[in-house]
Amino acid sequence: MTRIIMHIDVNNAFLSWTAVKLLKEGYEIDIRTIESVIGGDESMRHGIVLAKSPVAKKRGVKTAETLREAKRKCRDLKVFAPDYNWYSKMSKAMFQIILKYTPDIEIISIDECFIDYTKVKSLHGDPIAFAYLLKDEIYHTLGFTVNVGVANNKLCAKMASDFLKPNKVHTLWKEEVEEKMYPLDIGELYGIGKQSAIKLRNLKIITVGDLANSSENYLKKYFKNQALAIILKARGIDESPVITESEESKGISNSTTFAYNLVKEELILKSLQALVENVCLNLRKQERYAFVVGVTIRDKYFKTYSHQRKLLNATSNTEEVYKVVKELFFEVWDLEPIRLLGVSLMSLTNSCQKQLSLFEQEEKVEKNNELEKVVDKLKEQYGSKIIKKASLVDNNISKKYL
Repeated sequence: MTRIIMHIDVNNAFLSWTAVKLLKEGYEIDIRTIESVIGGDESMRHGIVLAKSPVAKKRGVKTAETLREAKRKCRDLKVFAPDYNWYSKMSKAMFQIILKYTPDIEIISIDECFIDYTKVKSLHGDPIAFAYLLKDEIYHTLGFTVNVGVANNKLCAKMASDFLKPNKVHTLWKEEVEEKMYPLDIGELYGIGKQSAIKLRNLKIITVGDLANSSENYLKKYFKNQALAIILKARGIDESPVITESEESKGISNSTTFAYNLVKEELILKSLQALVENVCLNLRKQERYAFVVGVTIRDKYFKTYSHQRKLLNATSNTEEVYKVVKELFFEVWDLEPIRLLGVSLMSLTNSCQKQLSLFEQEEKVEKNNELEKVVDKLKEQYGSKIIKKASLVDNNISKKYL
């Protein structure tokens, strides 16, 4: 059966949701129609533009620039503080509407999700007609618009939803990839950040089509083990499933926003290690195991990337999770300064039935699990910094930071 995947993305979420709230409270102007931004305290790190209205965007206002810079461009700029409690309420309300139609939903962030429409097509009919129905229901019920991308996989659905905005439905079926995606500038390919785009342009790879037709051996010199992955992206190939979390198997996650953007690899790995240790400790306290490991990166431009992997065996072992997290991180990081890092463990289970490879020994696995329990007890009794497994400490980190 051919897969049908949709990506639902709120148009300008923070500003739209704030506009809805203000209108409900009697504010006379829809801030989406004037020079306005969502921003924090100018005296602190949060004094930057989190979201901008279309009018402010036309005046040159950019996300992540300081409010002072934005005000120089727009003399009459209106600044509104973010309301995360309200945003959460709006987000949950949208997902509840979607859940009426399918349980196969993967929530990527507060304002976007994937759904697998394949299984419910027989119930709800033509996917394009359904996408319009869903988009319009969200608008008429909640007061904000979304874009819906319809495709045969998650990558193409995400790309489609980023086409012309707002309040649109777009398709990017596998037979449409060459026509609709290949002509795009390389910087528009999902998962290709600014640094990678610059590197590719220097190699005379200007469009998505140029990358799709590139040689893996040639790109390996410049992108190492990421070469094949970015070529497959350019070709619109993505086999990753829509991962749905039931109430019983909802994941454990931990993220941190840094006071200063991180650029040094050793500090980033140190932060990832701390996040992994925390989520794995919480998982073991619940006596549960995770089948899916995820990493989230938000760069200084507020662009967010999430990357997940389904494991052969469910685990709660810190060393195993950290190894996967590092691999996921380097597959998606584009060398841009990092504002936020997150690690998540999902598809939780109460049992751990190992499918051992020819190179694994059951005795070794059991010893590792027992060691984790001993370390947990020591940390609980004496503090989290009392002990670390040597295999978790990268040499270049340990010499300087531990």
